[in-house]
Amino acid sequence: MSGFATGPQSNVEPAKVEPAKMAPARGAPARGAPARGARTRMARTRAFRAWLARRAAWALARAAAPDWRHGLHRALAQERARAPLFLPVFVVIGVLAYFALPCEPPPVLAPALAATGLAACAVLRRRGVDGLALAPATLATALALGLGAGGLASARAPPLLAVPHGAVVLRGRITAIETLAPTRPHRPPARRLTLDRVRLANAGGPLARHIRVRLAARDATPLAAGDRVELRALLFPPWPPAYPGGWDQQRDAFFAGLGAGGFALGPVVRLRKGRPGAVGLAFERLREAIAHAIAAIDAGPAGAIATTLLTGAQGAIPLADRDAFRTAGLAHLLAVAGLHIGIVMGLAAALARWLAGFSQTLLLRGRVHPTVALAALAAGLFYLLLTGAHLPILRSFFMAALVTLAVLAGRRAASLRALALAAGAVALALPQEVPGASFQMSFAAVLALIAGYEALRPVLLRLADGPGGARPRWRRLALHGVMLALTSLFAGTASAPFGLYHFGRLQPWFIPANMLAVPITALWVMPAGLAGLVLMALGLQRPAFWVMVQGVRLILALARAVAALPGASLAVPHMPGAGLGVLAAGLVWLCLWRTRLRLAGLAAIALGAASPWLATPPAIFVAADARLAAMRLEDGRVLAFRAPGGSRFTLDAWAQYWGVAMPHALPAGPHPRPVPAAAGLACDPRGCRLRAGGLAVLVLHGPGQGPRACPGIDVLIALMPARGACAGVAMRLDRRSLAASGAVAIWPGGRMRTANGVRGARPWLAAGVGGDGGSARASVADRADSADPGALPPMATVDGAARGHAH
Repeated sequence: MSGFATGPQSNVEPAKVEPAKMAPARGAPARGAPARGARTRMARTRAFRAWLARRAAWALARAAAPDWRHGLHRALAQERARAPLFLPVFVVIGVLAYFALPCEPPPVLAPALAATGLAACAVLRRRGVDGLALAPATLATALALGLGAGGLASARAPPLLAVPHGAVVLRGRITAIETLAPTRPHRPPARRLTLDRVRLANAGGPLARHIRVRLAARDATPLAAGDRVELRALLFPPWPPAYPGGWDQQRDAFFAGLGAGGFALGPVVRLRKGRPGAVGLAFERLREAIAHAIAAIDAGPAGAIATTLLTGAQGAIPLADRDAFRTAGLAHLLAVAGLHIGIVMGLAAALARWLAGFSQTLLLRGRVHPTVALAALAAGLFYLLLTGAHLPILRSFFMAALVTLAVLAGRRAASLRALALAAGAVALALPQEVPGASFQMSFAAVLALIAGYEALRPVLLRLADGPGGARPRWRRLALHGVMLALTSLFAGTASAPFGLYHFGRLQPWFIPANMLAVPITALWVMPAGLAGLVLMALGLQRPAFWVMVQGVRLILALARAVAALPGASLAVPHMPGAGLGVLAAGLVWLCLWRTRLRLAGLAAIALGAASPWLATPPAIFVAADARLAAMRLEDGRVLAFRAPGGSRFTLDAWAQYWGVAMPHALPAGPHPRPVPAAAGLACDPRGCRLRAGGLAVLVLHGPGQGPRACPGIDVLIALMPARGACAGVAMRLDRRSLAASGAVAIWPGGRMRTANGVRGARPWLAAGVGGDGGSARASVADRADSADPGALPPMATVDGAARGHAH
C-alpha cells in the first residue's frame, strides 16, 4: 500500500521520498497535518466542549430566571379565580356563531353539544381531573348554550307576514305613539303609530306581528294608547341591508315582532277609545302625559331631549341635533341606559337614606342599608318600565339588581362577576341583541370601567389620602375630576371600536365634552326631571320641568359647540368583522386577567385597530332595488348614480363604509348633472363608462335599450330597464338579478359578494326574497322620496342612525 497510512493500526512504513520529488495525492492532508482519525477525535472534542458550554449557559440562565413553563403555570394558577368569567364570553361567541351560519342548524345540534360537554365534565371530575383540563369541555358547553339560545329565539318569533302590494285598509289597536321630528323647516311634526291585533280588509284573523304606520303631518286626530283605529295605508316589508354584511333591518324587525311599515294615505279614524287596563298601556299613557307637559314648556329640540331622558322616545329630536350629539361623543346621553338609571337609583338612595334617618326603628335595628337598597331598586324598576325596557337599560337594571343583592349580602357591589352574570343572562334571554351595537358598546364600556378602576384603585387611594390619612376638600374635588376624566376615557375608548364598526365615525373631543355634560346631567337635569315626575301627581310639575329644560339647553349648546370644532368627527374606513373580533378578544383578555398575561391583549387590540387600513374595501356598490350605484374611481374619488327613488340612507351607509363624505349622486335621465373630470370617465345621455378597481364599468342610467355589444366592459350596471343590452358581459347587474341577490359589492379584481349570499337561508328572510317585493319596495321608495326628500327609509326607525350609543 502506497502513501500515508489510513489509521492508527497500520504497520506499513511510508516510502521515503524527497518532498520536492513527490506531491501529496489529491484530497490527502498536507505535510504535518494530523491523520483522518485524529481529525475526527478533534472534531468530537470540539463538539463536546460546545455542548458543555451550551449546557452550562442553559443552567446559568435557569438559575438566574425561573423556568418559563413554571412561570406560566404559576400565572395560570393565580388566574384560576378569573376562569369562570370567560363562560359568558363563549356564550356570546356561540350566539354570534348562530347568526353567522348560512342556514339553520339542526334543532338537536345545540342540545346534543351541551349534553356532551356536561357529560365530559362529569366524567373528568369523577376521575379527579380539575383545573385547566376541564376548560375545553366547559367552554364547549357554553358555546352550545349560545348556539341553542339563538335557535330558540328564532323558533319563538312569530312567522313573517305576506305584505300586500298596493294600498290596503287596516284596523288595529294602538300600542305606542311616537312624535317624529319635522323633516323640513316650518312643518309640524308627524306621528308614527305602532299597531297590534291588526286585521286587513277582506282578510282572516289578526296578524301575528306589529305594524308601524306614519301619519301625515297635517293629521291632528286625537289618539291615545289603547285606541282602536282604522286607516288606509301603503305597506312594505323591512328594507334589506345596504351592502353585504351591513345592518340587517329585516333581522331586527323579525325578532322585534314587526311585520311591515308604511305611511297613511288619508286621515286615521278612531273606532273606539281604549281603556288603559294593562300595565304597558298605562305606562304608554304616562309617557304621552310627560311629553305633553314638557312640550307645553318647550316644543323645540330642548323639550324633545328632556322628553327622551324621561321616556326613552327619541323620535322628536331633530336629525341635526342628534348628529351634533353623536359628533360630540354625547350620543349616550340620548340613549337611556346605565348613566341614567344610575342617577335615578342614586338619587332615590340618597332620599331614602335621608328619610330613614327619621326612623328610630330602622336606625336601632340596623335596617337602613337594606331599606335604602330596596328603595333604589324600586325606583330603578319604575324608570325601566317608564323608558320602555330596551336592552341597554335592561342590562343596567340587571347589574343594579346584582349590586343590591351584594349590598344586602354584605359583598362587594360592582365586580366583573356581576357583569359576567349580566352578559350571560342577556345573551341567553335576548340573543338577537348580541350582534347589535347596543349590546357590544354597553358591555365593552362597563367592562373597561370595572377593570380600569380595579387596576388603578391603589393609585386613586394614594391620590385621595393626604398626610395622616386626612382627605381635604381640594383632594376630594381633584379625585372627582380625575375619576370623571377616567370614566369618559375608559368607557369612550372601549366602545369606540364598536362604534367605528357600526357607524364609521370617530369623535376625538368626547373626553372634555363628557366631563362637562355628564355632571350637568347628573346634578341638574335628571334631579329636576325626577322632581317633575313626582310633582305630576299634584299638578305642580311645570317649575321642575322648566328647570330641567334649562339644563338641557346648556347641554345642547355644548354639543353644538363641540360638533363645530375642527376635526370633531373623523371618517374612518370600515373595520372588517374579523378585525373587530380580534380587537374584542384582546379587550376581553386585557380586562379579565390580572397578571402579566393580560398584556398579550394589547397586541390583539393593536392588530384589530389597524384592520381598517389592512383590508381592501370594495370598489363598487349596487343597491338591492337597482336604483343606486356608487364606485371609487382610479383616483380615489367616489362617484354615485341615483335613479328616482334611490335611497340616500343607503348612500350614506356606503359613504360610512368607505370613510368618505357623502357623495352627491348624479341623477339618472337624459340630462344628467355634469360629471367630474376623471381619467377613463366618459358619459352620454344613456350612461357612463369608467374604471373602478381595475374593472371597466358601464352604468346605464338613461332611456333607451343601450348598446347590444359592449366590448371591453367587465361590469354592466343598469339603473334603467336595459333588455338585451351588453349580452356578452359576465357581471350583469339589473333589477331582475338584484331582486334575487340583494345588494352587491365588487372588489378590485372582480371578486363579488351579495347580501343574500352572506345572509344565507334564515328564518327572517321571506321565501323567494326579492321577487316582486323588489319592485314593490321601489315604488314605495318613489312615493316616499317625492313626498319627503329628506326622510329616512320608512321602515328605519328615526333613531336608527344613533342606535347603540348607550354606555
